[in-house]
Amino acid sequence: MHCAFQAKETKKTPTSPSPPSFFTESKFITAATKKARASPDVLLNVPYGDGEGEKMDFYLPTNPSTLQESGGMCPSFSSKDESGFMATPLRSRGVALAAVDYDIAPKGDLDLMVAQVRRSVVFLQRRYPCNSGIFLCGHSAGAHLVAMALLTDWADFGLRPNLKGISGVLGGAGLAPVQAGISLCPRLREVAWRNSPQLLIEMVKHSAGTCEVKMVMAQYDSPEFRRQTCEFFETLCSTGWEVSLEDIAGVDHFDEMEKLAQEDYVLTQKALKLIRERGNSRE
Repeated sequence: MHCAFQAKETKKTPTSPSPPSFFTESKFITAATKKARASPDVLLNVPYGDGEGEKMDFYLPTNPSTLQESGGMCPSFSSKDESGFMATPLRSRGVALAAVDYDIAPKGDLDLMVAQVRRSVVFLQRRYPCNSGIFLCGHSAGAHLVAMALLTDWADFGLRPNLKGISGVLGGAGLAPVQAGISLCPRLREVAWRNSPQLLIEMVKHSAGTCEVKMVMAQYDSPEFRRQTCEFFETLCSTGWEVSLEDIAGVDHFDEMEKLAQEDYVLTQKALKLIRERGNSRE
């Protein structure tokens, strides 16, 4: 087991000193995705299931493979058509990106989203059975879904994907705060409970050691996001996972995502390092 927490000394500032540049960053991500899609060796709208929204885009080459789950609760980032921004730095190092669509609310509920993400991982393994490693990457709501994929009993699908690493900017690992707002609806409480990675302790223990987990949080993330990220990190550490958590100074929840389009960005480099090291291992 290996646990590591890295953070630079910063003043305790609960929120960003300036409003998040959400729309500017959305335009940047859209432009970066458009550029990536115009390059050769791109497969668009490949179905991974029977549902209308179950499509993914492949940015080749394919070994090892990287599966990018876009942040699904924010409409600007819900579509794979705006999730290929990471492709350029990855492909330049021989890494493929699969940008995945799934049905966000109100069309899709949380149970469906989790099921679709799991189906997409199974599809990727079946399509590329000789891959040297699948690395799940997600931001915000996408990171929550990646965490749920991490805690999957793959025996139910008849195969075990070659998962080698998980990298995510977590938005929420426990939906207990949501449950507090839906106390009058038992069905919704049950949905929140079974889709909270932090609450799936037994599955966390069962899955320990299957791959390496790299977690990230921003200095100007909301206090609740930071609390839940730290709590989930501690849970993974205590149950035998190889996990690291990095606290990035001077950025907010959206800065982290935009900068992943830059090959020299520290998190891009860490992701490439994880893929290079774990993709070549035979664990």
